Amino acid sequence: MISRIKGKVVEVRDISILLESGEFTYEVYVPPTVLSCIESGNGDIQLYTYHYYQQDPSKTVPTLIGFSNEIEREFFEKFISVSGVGPKAACKALALPFSTIADAIDSGEISVLKSLPGIGEQRAKEIIAKLQGKVGKFGLMKDKKSLKRAEIKSGIIDEALSVLMQLQYKKKEAENMLEEAVKRNSKIKSSEELLNEVYKQKKVE
Repeated sequence: MISRIKGKVVEVRDISILLESGEFTYEVYVPPTVLSCIESGNGDIQLYTYHYYQQDPSKTVPTLIGFSNEIEREFFEKFISVSGVGPKAACKALALPFSTIADAIDSGEISVLKSLPGIGEQRAKEIIAKLQGKVGKFGLMKDKKSLKRAEIKSGIIDEALSVLMQLQYKKKEAENMLEEAVKRNSKIKSSEELLNEVYKQKKVE
């Protein structure tokens, strides 16, 4: 069982990286919130891995999913304890900071969980039913922020957050909406543009 891997990132893909370790190059799947902080060519990195065997119709494929630390991996293991949430699906779903997801679970905020890739309303309810009250420590995590978010001045995000809260959105729900807007458009220059991006997304939901 591979529990940790260290090596050089030689390629960053949509949902995985190629990690060169010794004489071998491994493909490691990485949750989007972790992947956003990884770049190729930046020297060695270390990932804490969840190692399992993906069952395909004609073969069994050993698969690695990587995390920045053991706490992230532990949260992932709790997440996949929910019936119907497999490792690959969970990896794709963790597109927001782990603390944001943990807060949403503990607060019962279905709207935040529904915004995660591949998580519908029924699955969101099942996640809350299974994990509510059990993920408090993960809400304390100081997650690495998205690189795209870092390109936007924090004052713009804070101003937009204040407006959404005045419009009666809960803080965590508003933060999630802004995070998604920033992922779609990292070239936003004002809080008005950011709120317009949030509005466009609400129209298609």
